Amino acid sequence: MTKIRNLYYFDKKNAQEMISFLNNGDKYVNRIMFNPFMPFHHLIPIRFKFLPESYVLKDNREIKGLITIAPTRCPMKQMEIQKLLFEENCYENACELIQYVVSKYKAKGAASIIVRVDDYLPELVKLFVSKCGFSQISYEKLWRINTKDTNDKSEFDIDYYKSMFNQKMFREFRNSDAPVVANMYNEQLLPHFRPLLGKDVKEFKDVVFAGISYFAEYKYVYRNKKSKNILAFLSLKTSDNENYILDIIKTSWDEISLDELIAFSYYQIKKRKKNAKLFIKSKKYTQQGEANEKDFMERKFECLQNKIILTNSSAKIIKDEEHAKKFTVLNQFYGGVSVTNKAKIKIKI
Repeated sequence: MTKIRNLYYFDKKNAQEMISFLNNGDKYVNRIMFNPFMPFHHLIPIRFKFLPESYVLKDNREIKGLITIAPTRCPMKQMEIQKLLFEENCYENACELIQYVVSKYKAKGAASIIVRVDDYLPELVKLFVSKCGFSQISYEKLWRINTKDTNDKSEFDIDYYKSMFNQKMFREFRNSDAPVVANMYNEQLLPHFRPLLGKDVKEFKDVVFAGISYFAEYKYVYRNKKSKNILAFLSLKTSDNENYILDIIKTSWDEISLDELIAFSYYQIKKRKKNAKLFIKSKKYTQQGEANEKDFMERKFECLQNKIILTNSSAKIIKDEEHAKKFTVLNQFYGGVSVTNKAKIKIKI
């Protein structure tokens, strides 16, 4: 008989065996199991949650699956499924885990749950859509940034990257910059994605408990030399201090050198670890998404992941033109004129 419960400390050995095929398996287990706040974190209301929470599906004493869900700091109380592990082809176990966390967090007040699934897992995408009530909305891609040949010493020389950008154009992000950055991000979104993927100012501000998060984030802004207006926002995230993901939000009304932004990002991560690797994200749901992908391909960046974004939000994406139908209404007033028999009105469908 199967049972779903919270992931406990004594599940470590079984969990390690289940994810032993992952290169960073031990690091992942340690992050989600050894946090001293976790027993109390499950008890706090959803609006105060800041760490991922994990659940296991057990059959007798054997773990058959594991799921991790985390808050996204969205004011609409959006949650994100970050990890889902289950035995090969045991989609019924995966479905049980997904439905469990969806019902649990919806009952706690979550407005929507989002998940990003690799496109090489079509059966899993089908499971989310057909059995778990999710809808496919867009794509995100992760690219490896190709630089100089590794035999070239400049590949690991931070002074080489430092010479490629103007240090005065960059500075560290401040919480007071959040309104500008949030506005730039929401303007980037295609209009029909804004209700689902739009972000609030609070989501860009640093949080009090950032030091105990499961990842580290370093944020910077790129400014106009004369006016000091913010033209771009750079986020460098890492969970292992070796692989950093660069996410760029930039204004659409000013030309910004991508090479300069990448060089600055390389300089920052090389200061922390000499052999750190840099990846960059492209987002199909933004107005610059297609142009960025084309630019990355021209630069011969390598696409490593193509993730399909799914959500079970009640909001719907409407891209088609509105159609009108005629209806007959009895005894309705329009512009002060009484319509006794028939009135023709148009409604949006």
